[in-house]
Amino acid sequence: FIYLADDDSDDRDFFADAMLEIDRNVILRQAKDGMHLMDYLLTLSGSELPEFIFLDINMPGKSGLECLEEIRNSEGILKEVNIVMLSTSNDPENIQKALELGATCYAVKPSSFEKLKSLLKEVLSMDLVGIIKDRRKFLII
Repeated sequence: FIYLADDDSDDRDFFADAMLEIDRNVILRQAKDGMHLMDYLLTLSGSELPEFIFLDINMPGKSGLECLEEIRNSEGILKEVNIVMLSTSNDPENIQKALELGATCYAVKPSSFEKLKSLLKEVLSMDLVGIIKDRRKFLII
């Protein structure tokens, strides 16, 4: 179960198509912005929580970084969900801020469909416990 929050509908479709080619069993839910994501997440019980949340940084209403901060400061199991910041920005300030706020990793959006599939395969197969402990692969390009 994976959730994607991105204000660009083309990017959401691109992501969904790539995910479908990687694993047809994945349940993908999408939000068009951070406010819709948080409204949805805050209604879920522990068994309904996604394994991964992919967050775009620049979204209207509530940014991905604001969502990340809210999730990590929430009560209960929601704050333990793996959060991947997925953005066109490779700005060191955004990357550092995501790290400080507790993102699991930060990935720069690839420019091609095949590269996106490769990135998603890598993220979904990573040893996330090891990454969280040492942060050596925090940034994925």
